[in-house]
Amino acid sequence: MSRIDADRLVKDLRTQNFGRKIVFLRNVASTNDLAKKLADYGAGEGTVVLAERQSAGKGRLGRIWISPLGGLYFSIILKPKIKANDAVKLVFVGSLAVVETLRDLYGLRVETKWPNDVLVDGKKVCGVLAEMISMGDRLKFVILGIGINVNFKVRKVFPKELQESVASLRNVLGRKIKLEKLFRKLLENLESLYDIFLKKGFVQILEEWKKFARFLGCPVEVLVDRQKWRGTALDVEEDGALRLKLEDGTVKRFLYGDVTLRFG
Repeated sequence: MSRIDADRLVKDLRTQNFGRKIVFLRNVASTNDLAKKLADYGAGEGTVVLAERQSAGKGRLGRIWISPLGGLYFSIILKPKIKANDAVKLVFVGSLAVVETLRDLYGLRVETKWPNDVLVDGKKVCGVLAEMISMGDRLKFVILGIGINVNFKVRKVFPKELQESVASLRNVLGRKIKLEKLFRKLLENLESLYDIFLKKGFVQILEEWKKFARFLGCPVEVLVDRQKWRGTALDVEEDGALRLKLEDGTVKRFLYGDVTLRFG
């Protein structure tokens, strides 16, 4: 398994703010949880918590994110001056940064899947999680967590029931890659897109994100609170909601849920 060289993490890093302070650990329960504690203690925007592995990595809706050695797992503290309800839009900023990074570095055919997944060859290779702390309508900070399956073989670390839906970059590329290089490029893209989000708004980010959203226009199944809805994915709207045309012809909006492509 590849290890992270802490001394090379910021070598040639071309960011103004992101990653200028990094807390690096070999093992941690959750980078998001530690980042929240640091933000509560006053850590500044752009502070990153990075770990080689997580024992209790966090996915959406309270799920566990499997985080073995060889992946890239980090969380960044963000303090945007936006409404608390708009914090979910940062998930799209994060996943777009991952898509552009994997495309530019490795020439991969990458997809976005609502609301927070990044796919390669139709299989999940990355998840993005945004957790906000607010006081009423006032947003204190957001922790944006990113987990990428990189230098391990999926069949060796994932349970059998997940192996057909999950990929790693090693599986796709047939080789290991430098985690430090991936981290630096991703952080640079993330800062650039975050700046666009703050200065120009969410629409530009969303339009770019949708260029990679190949599930749009396709038959999908949306799972929400154990209830399944089937239809055609029409669009992702400016508040981040998925618009679905149901099989009976009616249109329904979803602010959260899990999307699965339907075949046949």
